[in-house]
Amino acid sequence: MVVFVMIDGMRPDAMTATPCPNLQALIARGASTMQAQSVMPSITLPCHTSLFHSVPPTRHGITSNYFIPMARPLPGLIEVARAAGKKSAFVHNWEPLRDMARPEQLSYAWCHEPPLDPSYDDEMHAEALRVVKSNRYDFVFVYYGSVDTAGHAYGWMEPGYLGQLSHVDSLFGELLAALPSDTHLIVQADHGGHDRTHGTDMPEDMNIPWIAVGPTVKQGYTIQRAISLIDTTPTLARMLGIAPHEEWEGTCVDEMFVD
Repeated sequence: MVVFVMIDGMRPDAMTATPCPNLQALIARGASTMQAQSVMPSITLPCHTSLFHSVPPTRHGITSNYFIPMARPLPGLIEVARAAGKKSAFVHNWEPLRDMARPEQLSYAWCHEPPLDPSYDDEMHAEALRVVKSNRYDFVFVYYGSVDTAGHAYGWMEPGYLGQLSHVDSLFGELLAALPSDTHLIVQADHGGHDRTHGTDMPEDMNIPWIAVGPTVKQGYTIQRAISLIDTTPTLARMLGIAPHEEWEGTCVDEMFVD
């Protein structure tokens, strides 16, 4: 099984500014960089569209949190995985993410509008635990949205934001414990933030953490090459054992794999 975890709005420096023992332990177990880059504009839907389709916003045309069909459509990770006979599941709490896969390409999808309080991710997390424990899917996408919401409410790096990240880290620890030992996993953010916003090319918005673990991934390894979030999908494709689509513009992070 391959699992992809998104922690929306998580800055790399936040992971050391507040207790995140599970994320820190994951870094020690796998390959990582704290200098991966988002795309411009560094906004959630453009970022995820770039990520799942491995092209920048200049190619897919989405520049806000409102989805518009691509003028020149191309298959994303889910479509390519489906064509290869893989079963994919999405578990999230931000409804616009439904457009990251075309109709009838996912084997399972779960979304529920969350409460605007610290329990924001808790219901989604419980469903994610159930899905990964079922071991029915080749690929599972899990989206924690509360850290970004806390950033907008309190300000990035403020106590309310850091406290929410610590809470998500504790949930993430439960998810880690539920994964089979042979799971390949990538954890990252889509963007950072500053003050109570994001979307600019400031380093605070653009720098994101990127962490990978799995049976074929080096341990305790710091990735040397520059990484954009458009490189995530080709890397997930390698983990799934499927070929990248010819129109994807990102490249697999080959250096992190054990030969």
